[in-house]
Amino acid sequence: MVINILGKIAGTMKLALIAGGLVLALILHSSQLSAASLTISITNQQQQPLADAVVELRSLSMSDIKPQRIQVAQQKLTFVPFVSAVPAGSEVDFPNLDKTRHHVYSFSPAKQFEIQLYADKPEAPITFDTPGIVALGCNIHDYMQAYIYVSESNLVAVSNEAGQLKWPDITPGQYQLHVWHPWQLEPWQVTTLDLVMPLQTAAVSLAIDLSQQKPQAPQRGFGNR
Repeated sequence: MVINILGKIAGTMKLALIAGGLVLALILHSSQLSAASLTISITNQQQQPLADAVVELRSLSMSDIKPQRIQVAQQKLTFVPFVSAVPAGSEVDFPNLDKTRHHVYSFSPAKQFEIQLYADKPEAPITFDTPGIVALGCNIHDYMQAYIYVSESNLVAVSNEAGQLKWPDITPGQYQLHVWHPWQLEPWQVTTLDLVMPLQTAAVSLAIDLSQQKPQAPQRGFGNR
């Protein structure tokens, strides 16, 4: 695990990084910030951009959770998107955009559910109210896999193909930084991030199983569109 923190602000800044953890010592001569912008770039052990990595920022001060409503579609015999992230209490729709029927389920401790053979869109969304990792599968197409990260915080996002994610308007303060990827080799060691600069960036390196690939539908055979 490697983290680099960079930023720009008028005044004097002192940074100290200590192995085994992250310590930020900052000496600032400026007015107190009311909002900040944070951009995080994630790479694998070969310094390649890492997509589908989840980053959650947990504030050390309590804040209300704001549930969302998103969708995880079945399209071209795969789940889209491969990785989603939502705050606890959020609802997820599972529309079926394929011509064949699907049977979506999860046996994960954070959420166990089953939507038996169906086409189009189920009548009601599924509520994910317990933080944790939810692995999705299809009883008809065994290769179909996807993940939903259910967070304890509103500040949660998934990295794009460039390995980046951004919060353009975030409250300055101290946060716990949590990072997760379905192919990571070791559990993430939680670190502390002090957000004190108006424009702040962080670079995270995460070791993953490089042999893994996203599920893809077979070109021919039973169950194709």
